[in-house]
Amino acid sequence: MRSSLPQKKETPPQLHDAELMAVVLEGRHGAFAAEVADFFALLHRQLGDASRSQAWGGVARMVRRRESDRLDVH
Repeated sequence: MRSSLPQKKETPPQLHDAELMAVVLEGRHGAFAAEVADFFALLHRQLGDASRSQAWGGVARMVRRRESDRLDVH
């Protein structure tokens, strides 16, 4: 029997994790949050860990998107 409740769309775990990390970095590093994430992305790229580098790059993009969204509010 099917439930009559609407199905929630699950967010991919990676997106959820990136957003959580963005919030943590913003809280700890303020305006420098994106640069901190970029640092970790570069560090992991130099260490040869492409997946972590991409993950930190995603966090940096998320921080910048969140900042842009905050600034665009009128």
